[in-house]
Amino acid sequence: MDRVGVYIQVPFCASKCSFCNFSSRVERASSFDPYCQAVEQEIERLSEIYAGWGIDPRLSIAPVDTLYMGGGTPSLLGGARLGRVMDALHAHFDFCPEFEFTLEVTPGSAGSDFLEQARGLGLNRLSVGAQTFDDRELRAVGRLHSAKATCDLIKLAHCVGFQNISLDLIAGLPYQTAASWQHTLETAVRLEPMHVSLYLFEVDEKSRLGREVLNDGTRYHARGVPGEAFVTEAYESGRRFLEQEGYAQYEISNFAHPGFESRHNQKYWQLDPYVGLGAGAHSFDGERRWANEAAPQVYQEKLALGLSPIGELRSLSPEEQLEEFFFLGLRQRQGVDLSRAGERWGGERVALWKERIAVLADEGWLERTGSVIRLPESAYLVSNEIFQEFVM
Repeated sequence: MDRVGVYIQVPFCASKCSFCNFSSRVERASSFDPYCQAVEQEIERLSEIYAGWGIDPRLSIAPVDTLYMGGGTPSLLGGARLGRVMDALHAHFDFCPEFEFTLEVTPGSAGSDFLEQARGLGLNRLSVGAQTFDDRELRAVGRLHSAKATCDLIKLAHCVGFQNISLDLIAGLPYQTAASWQHTLETAVRLEPMHVSLYLFEVDEKSRLGREVLNDGTRYHARGVPGEAFVTEAYESGRRFLEQEGYAQYEISNFAHPGFESRHNQKYWQLDPYVGLGAGAHSFDGERRWANEAAPQVYQEKLALGLSPIGELRSLSPEEQLEEFFFLGLRQRQGVDLSRAGERWGGERVALWKERIAVLADEGWLERTGSVIRLPESAYLVSNEIFQEFVM
């Protein structure tokens, strides 16, 4: 545990997208100061909080090499609040000289003043929620910005001095067509981001649009959601296009120019330790996972009373850790190394998976080179089904 990542959850948005299944909400700006003060309190008391739960104290004082602020829309906080949170972080943690600092930004939530302030605070990577460059699709899911606003934000960020910019795109939005999807891909690449995340619209009950589709309803433009065959082809065409444009796919949903992979997100897939701060934030020390209270008000009240904001903690057995090693690590194009797993959890435990791995390899669902196994590209769209094979 010589280095850790830090994630800060900012659960506020200017509007709630119909496809969103995250724990975020629309709040007045008057809610931002009390929330940031609570995050500062959590940072200041982190060692004490961890001691109360028996969490390895090294996690609260290890040097930080990645910082990620997500949500929600953390850029809504503004430069002054961001500065106060950064002051608290620097007072508690030591930061590695070349740390990666990512901030999620929604077009329309950040102007030149904010970007310049944030860059002065050490921000060196922007993750922009573009989703699509088709205005009809943006309106259908409740986005407040236009495609032009996204383009303007990226151009402004380049002018301010940001090079490491990531764009999020979603395949399967209402009214999306092959032509509009190709337009989105081409527009994204013309903006010269270093990183692109390509997500598929999830039809699940955790979002308003997902519930409406599942219930065969008509609200939220549910009838405009394209079918599974379209989404499959959109993903495959997106993969082909991005790789032709020089973006290497290093994870099922993520593409980057060499050297611009998300170092923070790689911690999640490689089971590296990270500290989560803020309402609903999750943490991991290699053996245990815990989460803060999800409701901002409850999170803030607990800290104001001098209590711990942690709402749940779960220890993972060696078998559960190994399961996570497989279904998180196999998301990466590089796959996982069974010899490394043997060193960490014991060769006998890894040997229990030998027969299952052999069957999946024989059926073409896994590729094996020496001690390394990986998903073939043809299996990316059915990866969840394959991952289920690694749950005892």
